[in-house]
Amino acid sequence: MAAIKSGFIRKGIFVSIISLSASLLWGQNLTHQIEWARSIVADHEREVRGLQREAGLAWWDASLSGKDEDFAKKVRLQNQLDARLHNAARYTEIQALRNDSEFRRQDPLLARQIEVLYYAYQAAQIDADLNKQMNAKSNAIEQMFNVYRAKVGDKTYTSNEISDLLKNSLNSEERKLAWEASKGVGAVVEKDLLDLVHLRNQAAHSLGYPNFHAMQLALNEQNSGQVLQLFDELDDLTRDQFTEVKAEIDAKLAQRFHISPNALMPWHYQDLFFQEAPAVYDYNPDTIYEKENVDLADMTGRFYKSIGLPVDDILKNSSLYEQPGKSPHAFCTDIDREGDVRVLMNYKPNQYWMNTSLHEFGHAVYSSKYIPRTVPYLLRSEAHILTTEGLAMMFQRLVHKSSWLQKMGVPVADPKRMDKAEKKMMRAELLIFSRWTQVIFRFEKSMYENPDQDLNALWWQLVEKYQGMKQPAGRNAPDYATKIHVVVAPCYYHNYEMGELFASQVHHTIAKMLHQSPAKADYANQPQVGQFLRDKIFAPGATLNWNELTKFATGKYLSTKDFAADLR
Repeated sequence: MAAIKSGFIRKGIFVSIISLSASLLWGQNLTHQIEWARSIVADHEREVRGLQREAGLAWWDASLSGKDEDFAKKVRLQNQLDARLHNAARYTEIQALRNDSEFRRQDPLLARQIEVLYYAYQAAQIDADLNKQMNAKSNAIEQMFNVYRAKVGDKTYTSNEISDLLKNSLNSEERKLAWEASKGVGAVVEKDLLDLVHLRNQAAHSLGYPNFHAMQLALNEQNSGQVLQLFDELDDLTRDQFTEVKAEIDAKLAQRFHISPNALMPWHYQDLFFQEAPAVYDYNPDTIYEKENVDLADMTGRFYKSIGLPVDDILKNSSLYEQPGKSPHAFCTDIDREGDVRVLMNYKPNQYWMNTSLHEFGHAVYSSKYIPRTVPYLLRSEAHILTTEGLAMMFQRLVHKSSWLQKMGVPVADPKRMDKAEKKMMRAELLIFSRWTQVIFRFEKSMYENPDQDLNALWWQLVEKYQGMKQPAGRNAPDYATKIHVVVAPCYYHNYEMGELFASQVHHTIAKMLHQSPAKADYANQPQVGQFLRDKIFAPGATLNWNELTKFATGKYLSTKDFAADLR
């Protein structure tokens, strides 16, 4: 027994030595993995950080001027940036690290940076010449949009002028001509857009994806099935309520234009895409802004300062008013993730531009302006495009509250009348926008699945099904190509609607914190709102994915529950 026991002891020592050696080797290997990952992150930052800033500035300049040389510089820098990421050897290294479960467990923050790099480098593995073709084509189409102006007879209209006409004109023929003229940009860009769609699909196939739509969702940590299920749920949630609201809107519009509801056409809905609610509730919010000649920039600055998130420096660096050649749209851009954040606007004193201002500066505060510098450079951005869109949408909803306007120093003659009308407007907007995003999401999904189908017919089939608008008799035009997002932000639009869900969920959380009902909470002059956003939305940056951030901020994953409550 002693000999046997002694043998077991010797065997145990031997096994222990092997285990210790394996542990040491594993530890050395893990240390090597961590050092390897850190060097990859450092090399990437060193190579692209300055170039990303240059590319951001070039895009800004091109958006302001519309000049060929500025757009050419933008494309050149984007190609250089893509070329830096088009590194197959490094992509293979990043893949290996991403698939190493022990490495991910040991250093989650570093692993998250590798995850972000994985998607960035995967997208850049597209053939360099093909990528240049896509950049050139997209750039050319964007420039066409920037310089296009609708023309009716001898008169040329800006986007703001078309918007004003569709809001105010009672002449159906005049409205039709203006609507058709605005839609004329579709014919200008159609061929190039279809070429771009095929190029994008070619790129997706080269990376193993069935089409570009599926690829874009995957690169943004989503999948088609996940989003489609959510949109099916939203369709069921909104269909009957939308039908009810649209019937009321149609009745009021028909009365305004002295026609039957069945005779209403797309140009009667005051918005080129029927993505916003027409002003039909016997209340025109624009009169408040026009009467008081509201300074939208000043009001925007005062509001964000009142919640502890000053934006004076961003306002100073932004471009806020119309000028020739300038993009007629609105956007926010973070130039360098170091605090150089800028907003492009085309202000007019009305509710639309107040809404847009709160939206874009909502993006601005959710940027390197307020994401802590302690967050690594690669993660110093929003958790996801839907979370920044959601925050921006949450802020833009404030324009519908008389209490918010009054707290911001804008007199409201009849607050009760305004609130009654605006509550109906707000519900209508949420429903109308939700149905509009159904059209865009499903159209882009189908277009990339089969770009050779009759896209004009597909567009109007979806418009009629989800928005209840009629296709004008005999019209066979590329109206799908008139939405700039299809070009410059492809397969992105569903994030706006998911952002609406995020907005409702965060708003309900804030209202609870303020001990107010969601219907009454307006944030103004409450710095604790800004502190909540700093702590729960901004502080993590992109260290969490979109659904984990939603849970971190609100205590639950993204759902339709609070959005449904807002509709009620």
